[in-house]
This record gives sequence, C-alpha cells and structure tokens, in this order.
Amino acid sequence: MKRYAVYFAPRPGAFAARSAAWLGWDAATGQPVAQPDLAGLPRPVAEITTDPRRYGFHGTIRAPFRPADGVTPDQISDAVAALAARSPAVPCEGLRLEDLHGFLALIPQGDLSALLALGAAVVEATDPLRAPLSEAEIARRKPETLTPRQRDLLDRWGYPFVFEEFRFHLTLTDRLAADEAAHVAPLLAAHFDPVLPRPFVIEDLCLFGEDAEGRFHLLGRHALTG
Repeated sequence: MKRYAVYFAPRPGAFAARSAAWLGWDAATGQPVAQPDLAGLPRPVAEITTDPRRYGFHGTIRAPFRPADGVTPDQISDAVAALAARSPAVPCEGLRLEDLHGFLALIPQGDLSALLALGAAVVEATDPLRAPLSEAEIARRKPETLTPRQRDLLDRWGYPFVFEEFRFHLTLTDRLAADEAAHVAPLLAAHFDPVLPRPFVIEDLCLFGEDAEGRFHLLGRHALTG
C-alpha cells in the first residue's frame, strides 16, 4: 500500500451494504459492486460518484499519509489498535444529508465534542508514522485557498482540516452544480433514510490502505473499547 488512512466505516449490515452499492466499491472486500438504478437522477449514479468511489464509503479521521522511512504496515496497524483500545466509542444522534459546497454527504447530528476529541487523538497518535509532505502533496491541497490557521495545520500535521477545523462527513457524490445537487439531494435522502443508523455510533477505527491503482481497501477494524 502506498498510503494509509484512519477512517470510520460502518460494520457489516444494511447501511454498509447500501453505501457500498451506491459508490460502486466495497472497500471491505476490495471488489466493485453493482450500483443502483435510482429513478429520477439527472445522470447515472456512476457519473456522480467518481471521486468517492475509489476511497470507499468512509468518514475521514486521519487523512491518507505516506509512511515515514522505516515505518512498517504492522507498526501502523499496532498504533491504531492501541489507540482504539484506550478510546471510547462515540455516539451521535443520527445522520443528515447535507450539501457541503457542492458535494452531498451525511453529517452527524448532536453534540460532536467527543468526535472532535477522537479526531484530535488519532491525528496526534499517527503523526509520528507519516512521512513529511512533498511539495506536490502540499500543492494538491491548494494552500492559496486555505486560511492562515489551516495552512499552519497543513504544515504541522499534514492536513489542514484537523482539531478545530475537523468536520466529519461521509461523502456520497462528486462536486455537483448547484441545480444538480438540489435535484439529487431529496432522491438520495429517500434512498438512504431506511438504513440510516439511529443513533449513529462510531464504534471502530478502521485502517485503510491505498493500492497502486489508487483504490482504498479496509485493512483492519479496531473496536473502540476504552
């Protein structure tokens, strides 16, 4: 694997199955999944899920990073497992579909202070494992569009949206035109509503890896038992 990440991914069940099918990629099995033919969409599902498909359905906790020199896959897995063992599960009231500046995503509801704390702990625990950002990696983050604080976070922690800038979300579409997003949103909300967990609980830290072709795979699931 060329990069690793720490994500939330739902445990096997109706929510996991529907979300994998929507994106057309099951990161747990490492296999494509037939996408639904959802009536009323302005374009086929495959055409509006190109970007999130390669990552699999997830919520980012630690964004993808290249391992530092000498850091092995086992060391990364052990660090995530150790953190999960001393961290509690994070309950939220539920999930709601929202338009995040053009792409549609599921957003947790309720008091998110425990989720912010978990995100900070994961970033701090995994930071020694990552290689410094290359110039190309920094450029891909479009630093000219970041606030001064976000740029500082990018330089120090390898990602601009951590700590107080962390906004947990579960991406469902590419970036869409405003009229298209408005059309897709109610159809997508209705499609997912029967399987949305209530409450929504982050129960695990999931270690993902990116293969040579840019697809992400679930490598390990570590229960939050602290």
